[in-house]
Amino acid sequence: MRTELVSEPGDPARPNEDFAAVGVPAAGQGGVLVVLDGVTPPRGATGCRHSVPWYTARLGGALTELTVSLPDVPLTEALSRAIHRTATSHSQTCDLSHPRTPQATVALARWDGEAVEYLVLSDAALLLESSDGAVTPVLDDRLARLPRALLVSDEVADARARNKEGGFFTAAADPSVAARAVTGRAVRAEVRSLTGLSDGASRWVETFREGGWGDLPSYLRKEGADGLVRRVRELESADAEAREFLGRGKTHDDASVVHVEL
Repeated sequence: MRTELVSEPGDPARPNEDFAAVGVPAAGQGGVLVVLDGVTPPRGATGCRHSVPWYTARLGGALTELTVSLPDVPLTEALSRAIHRTATSHSQTCDLSHPRTPQATVALARWDGEAVEYLVLSDAALLLESSDGAVTPVLDDRLARLPRALLVSDEVADARARNKEGGFFTAAADPSVAARAVTGRAVRAEVRSLTGLSDGASRWVETFREGGWGDLPSYLRKEGADGLVRRVRELESADAEAREFLGRGKTHDDASVVHVEL
């Protein structure tokens, strides 16, 4: 097994709101892959005294520990427990019912000698490459399917669509959203590689169309995770003036890639 991880802030002057990790149990074969993309709130109150990086570090740390130490607990239950643990750590000081309370998207995978389990919540992405080279993207496309009328602004999306029926779901303070995640299972022997991406890294496919999901694993073998992020940065810089046309609020976004060759 070979792993590669890169997580880079969009702006070196600002903290990285992503979280990325690989966990490998001390005993036996297998491991876990975790990518969180912290949701940058619009300007204004969030009801919380803590920052998004504070939240993603604690949720990501709890999720990594739980998925490694409790291999028999399903991923949805591990995510639910991690959200509960993180919420409990600041429920006495913060209004966790606020729609802009710190939150994150999630891409998660765990494997052993028999199977690969996976989970995606909101617009992080996970790629499963099979032994014959076919690539299956695991995506939660509820945000992309929302009517444009609900996405006029961050405030409107928060009020009408975020963590609500008919909208989309993120990991915030409610453990029950774990049941809303896209999940699945594959035979371990049929999976060649796994790749988790925050949406800052998946711009290579989704925004700039440098290639499709099926092209990414081979690109990562050739250029590496750092090469992928570097290419996204080049494309962002070259196209900075057109970012509003493309629907990108930020020229550069935090970008995280975890690639595991099984």
